[in-house]
Amino acid sequence: RLITCEHSGRRVSRTEPDGSVTTVADKWRGKRLNSPNDVVVRSDGSIWFTDPAYGIDSDYEGDHAESEIGACNVYRIDPGTGEIDAVITDMVRPNGLAFSLDESLLYVADTGRTHGAKNPAHIRVFNVGKAGKKVSGGKVFADCTAGLFDGFRLDESGRIWTSAADGIHCYDPDGTLIGKVKVPEVVANCVFGGAKRNRLYICGTTSLYVVWLMVNGAKTY
Repeated sequence: RLITCEHSGRRVSRTEPDGSVTTVADKWRGKRLNSPNDVVVRSDGSIWFTDPAYGIDSDYEGDHAESEIGACNVYRIDPGTGEIDAVITDMVRPNGLAFSLDESLLYVADTGRTHGAKNPAHIRVFNVGKAGKKVSGGKVFADCTAGLFDGFRLDESGRIWTSAADGIHCYDPDGTLIGKVKVPEVVANCVFGGAKRNRLYICGTTSLYVVWLMVNGAKTY
């Protein structure tokens, strides 16, 4: 099944193999979400997603509107009850997110720099509680050296491959920038694919790129 973040729809939806679509989340505490941006499913079936306001800031990425929530948060949807909890509430514009290999850490990009030169352009890392429902900490994992981080994925060694203005940046688990895959336009997202997950698909501004790697992407749920 396909889990989708919709800007114009202001919801997280699920598309079944037969094409039918179900709304998974569109409100928090009775107020409409801003414009869900990125989503990841944990092995326990919980759905975690970011909700910046890019889809309502203007008509460029969605439909201009005032935020009913008045904040941009990261949310968790309980797989049993469907209840939606705000797990991170101190970000300017939460964007891409991913779990570490053992799911004990949650990485989240903050692209707040789009709304002020002093705002964040980094990835933070949070500790996930044993029950998999709460997070703590939130130290800066890496600052972006070219534009902004957006979507990202991990390989089987726990390295982060993240989008940036000049292509894909690769970080060791300790936050050290170890290399870049240069792309001739701004990159928004990436994902590992192919039979062995050793092809990196890169979403540029106008084009889709692919590069073969000597590493394999982590299996996601």
